[in-house]
Amino acid sequence: MAKDANNNNKDIKNKKHFFKDFKAELKKVIWPTPKQIVNNTIAVITIVIIAAAIVFVLDVVFKIFNDKGINKIKENVRSKTEVENVVDDNTENVGDSENEESSDTEVIEQDGITIETTPTNSEEAQTEEN
Repeated sequence: MAKDANNNNKDIKNKKHFFKDFKAELKKVIWPTPKQIVNNTIAVITIVIIAAAIVFVLDVVFKIFNDKGINKIKENVRSKTEVENVVDDNTENVGDSENEESSDTEVIEQDGITIETTPTNSEEAQTEEN
């Protein structure tokens, strides 16, 4: 039991010593004046507002670029895929028309893509009438 009492005394002394040191360190701290606190707070709020404004402006600019630029690129890609689909359809028709006796093909070149078209039955009838 004597050992337990000694340990308790040491713990109490260590706690008292800790709080005395803690209080001594807090006295060494240079605390800001109320004027410095106000100035620093204003500076932080100003910087946050400026940063928020910059991010907002960049967000609006990138949204405009996205709407104008990306949508035009999408339209170009869609139109090119439509042209490619027409080319694929026409090449299938050209292959079918090769088996026929004669075919009048029309060559159309658009955006560097060559399209061969064959007249439809109504067009052939009109050309035969003329």
